[in-house]
Amino acid sequence: MSEPCVQVRIEDGIAYVQLNRPEKYNAINYLMFSQLDRAIKRIKSNSQIRLVILSGAGGHFSSGLDVKSVMSAPMQAFKLLFKWLPGNANLAQRVSLGWQGLPVPVIAVLEGCCYGGGMQIALGADFRIASPDSKLSIMEAKWGLVPDMAGLVALRQIMPKDQAMLLSLTAKVLSGEEASRLGLVTQLSDHPMLSAQQLAQELLNTSPDAAAAIKLSINRSWTASIRALLCRESWSQVRLLLGKNRAIAATRQLKDPNKAYQDRQSGW
Repeated sequence: MSEPCVQVRIEDGIAYVQLNRPEKYNAINYLMFSQLDRAIKRIKSNSQIRLVILSGAGGHFSSGLDVKSVMSAPMQAFKLLFKWLPGNANLAQRVSLGWQGLPVPVIAVLEGCCYGGGMQIALGADFRIASPDSKLSIMEAKWGLVPDMAGLVALRQIMPKDQAMLLSLTAKVLSGEEASRLGLVTQLSDHPMLSAQQLAQELLNTSPDAAAAIKLSINRSWTASIRALLCRESWSQVRLLLGKNRAIAATRQLKDPNKAYQDRQSGW
């Protein structure tokens, strides 16, 4: 039986999600799209998962879309792009946008190449930790295409418009260091997986309910009106005050720093 294109391992509240086509530099075929989509849904429904670390097998994150594989099966291409309404996310967009919809922090570990569709997936993460010699590119323009996997949702939040447009128009390949200077990655590290695990331990000190509320508030309010932002903050705070993890967080600060949190509230 062949290996899955996406491997998921859950350990100590962390879901390790790995793109797993190393012989193809983790190029994204239809099966990988489908398995990523299913993995995101499973993680969202599991209240015991506190954080996600997303990476690629074989020293590369992803070389982007496996064009030959997808285009050789027209029905698969149709399924990737189909949506009932233009404003809905299709399968290709859900594997990027889906990470932002999770009620837990998502860290992408970027090594080797991270091109095109791979870059779009990484942009869906909340944090990107890259090796200095990694190679990143919003590469769709090279093939006469527009970036259409919802990466722009995050890109418009982390970069000035002129820089985002320049990178999208030129398909320039950036080193990890260049990407860091432009704000495309969160942190540089010679050992990005180790750094991701260290960051994960720091983030796990936060109540899972507070983490879900903070991520929801920032993602939905970043470009929203002030009134919408204030409404969301107040509603989230009421929910947190009524939850048990708020009291546990206070106990951890004042008495017992090792007291365990309960599973995340539903509905975030």
